[in-house]
Amino acid sequence: QVYPVESGGGSVQAGGSLRLSCVFSVADYALYNLGWFRQAPGKQREGVAAITSDGTTTYADSVKGRFTISQDNAQNTLYLQMNSLKPEDTAMYYCAARFRGNWYGPLALRTYNYWGQGTQVTVSS
Repeated sequence: QVYPVESGGGSVQAGGSLRLSCVFSVADYALYNLGWFRQAPGKQREGVAAITSDGTTTYADSVKGRFTISQDNAQNTLYLQMNSLKPEDTAMYYCAARFRGNWYGPLALRTYNYWGQGTQVTVSS
């Protein structure tokens, strides 16, 4: 089993930065595909950034050039560095992991099997 736990959310002003962390409780963490998703009130959950087991990264168009996904295999930790934050980035952010199963694309919700509980990010104008 995989139990992702997110942290690092908070409230910032537009233009600010936050770094989200997600710790995975699994020894073979490096074999997983990992991703960050977000869900704003009244909206569907959407993919933000993903990283495959070989280090390939994918970003949603809305965050390209502002967000960076990275991982520390030694610490079983996934990060999302968020810069130049905008009010429209306000959402609950979730990390997710996939070990096996069908592949629907790096930012597709159906690709992932394991989800964290989320951490809130609020960006004020």
